[in-house]
Amino acid sequence: MKPLTVLVYSKPTHGCLRLLDKLPEGTDLVVSQDLEMLRPKAPAADVLMNVMSPLAPFRDLFLMCPNVRWVHSFSAGIENSIFPELVASSVPMTNGRGIFSRSLAEFAVCGMLYFEKKIPLMNRQKAEGRWENIEEVGELHGKTLGIVSYGTIGQACARLAKAFGMRVLALRRRPEMSAGDPLLDRVYGPEGIRDMLAESDFAAVCSPNAPGTRGLIGAAELAVLKPSAVILNVGRGPVIDESALIEALRENRIRGAVLDVFDTEPLPEGHPFYTLDNVLLSPHSADHSPGWTDNAMLFFLENFERFRTGQPLENLVDKQAGY
Repeated sequence: MKPLTVLVYSKPTHGCLRLLDKLPEGTDLVVSQDLEMLRPKAPAADVLMNVMSPLAPFRDLFLMCPNVRWVHSFSAGIENSIFPELVASSVPMTNGRGIFSRSLAEFAVCGMLYFEKKIPLMNRQKAEGRWENIEEVGELHGKTLGIVSYGTIGQACARLAKAFGMRVLALRRRPEMSAGDPLLDRVYGPEGIRDMLAESDFAAVCSPNAPGTRGLIGAAELAVLKPSAVILNVGRGPVIDESALIEALRENRIRGAVLDVFDTEPLPEGHPFYTLDNVLLSPHSADHSPGWTDNAMLFFLENFERFRTGQPLENLVDKQAGY
């Protein structure tokens, strides 16, 4: 079997790169963010991987590689790894989908409990040295979770929500794919987004940054949420209209927001989210559980073995849909 050439567009300092030593003996591997270091091997490259690096130079690398046969995005989000030439090509693309879902679902549950158990009030009373009875603390049991985009993250959220005795609704592009799902009480198609949100006590947005998802949750969608509702974003920032969300939070038209992702990252100094009391904010770190990057690299290595031995790749991306 001919040794394969693998080009990894990455900072060489990522600790998970040490796992690439597990590639089969003879694999021709180059890891760099310097295109000139990668260029000599580009004509022979079989596999390209982008490890949390910018889009434009990764595209330039792809265009240098006329014989590439597989492109992998180390992350679940592919916005830094997909571009028109790749979409138009026959080269398959895979990603890290599903590797981080459990941790993100746990963060979503953490956010729901944060509001339902009145943790902000408890923290204020503690900081003020004040012992004051809290008359009513809520439960997740019996509440309704609406999930926007029922992929691997949404499914992980549904599993945990069911364990708490919640009612679970889901929105997906092809609702027939979830017919009979025991985790779901109802599935909606894209046209039912406002109906689902209106029923939801918590709305978990799990959508990728893909064609058709930018601004999916705008002012009109936020307006149908209950005043007691909390919106959670564990997908991608641009899916929610940020200015509309800030306005709804400032005017207390919804109870709060739990956010791991944002339009601009890092969140700029002085951004309103820093000062809003009804926001739980994570610096896009909710999936940074122990070994998270190692797990992503181990998945690549497993998929590499499939590629090398002619087996079907896992986590194939629908390049036209963008996820």
